[in-house]
This record gives sequence, structure tokens and C-alpha cells, in this order.
Amino acid sequence: MTIMKRVKPAGLFIGKLKYEGDLLGEITEFCIKENIRLGRIEALGSVQKARLGFYNQETREYHFFNFNRPFEITTLVGSVSMKDGSPMVHAHITLADGKGNCFGGHLAAGTIIYACELTIEAFDGPELERGHDEDTGLPLWEMEE
Repeated sequence: MTIMKRVKPAGLFIGKLKYEGDLLGEITEFCIKENIRLGRIEALGSVQKARLGFYNQETREYHFFNFNRPFEITTLVGSVSMKDGSPMVHAHITLADGKGNCFGGHLAAGTIIYACELTIEAFDGPELERGHDEDTGLPLWEMEE
């Protein structure tokens, strides 16, 4: 059954991330600093190298792959919620190389920023905590009707 919760805008943040910072780490650090416990993220820019993940539904394991070359960030979207009492960023990213080839997946630590503009929309509403989902094996939002 589909379960949705109503949230209200609580603030909008816009800025640029640190050159040579870890993309996932920088976003997470900002969310912790600003106490963003529920939100939506978008970003664009470029990275020096990338580490992406793919969740294998059969084995229920993430497989990570590394690209040691520059890319444009064509899309980065994600959410902020809570896991084990701390803000957790869950983001997917699509990257393009110099020939227009695109690669995408789960944003992982080890993706190094060249230039990145970030928008975070924070929300007030029910706190969404991530927990183990039996159906998928993933840390999904625990939601009740």
C-alpha cells in the first residue's frame, strides 16, 4: 500500500560545495550542521572522479564501481532523512563524459568535487527514520498509515 505524509517547507539552502571535497560527505556534513532532518536535494556541476553504486536485487548487496576521470553532473537528486539518530543523505547521480556518454547510480563516498552548486529544501513534518525493509533488504523509510 502507498503511504504518503504531508510536509511543509522549513527552509531553502543554496550554495556551492568545497573544491576537492567528497560530494556525499559535504552534503551530509551540511545537513548535520544545519540540523536538516527531512529534506530534498538537487545539485549540478562536475566531479574529478566518481564512485557509484548499484543495488543487486537478487543478492541484496550494493556493488560499487569507480571512475577515475572527470565528469559533468547532469543530475543529482536525493532525500535527507534520519538513520540511527543522524541525518542520512540518499542520492542518485547521473554523470556525463566528454563524449556525452552517461553513467549513473547511487552516489557513494569517494566522488570528488571539481565544482558543485547545491540546493537543499528542508521540510517540517513527521520525522522519517530509515530501518531495514524485509521486502527489499534496503534501509527504507519506516512509515505507518
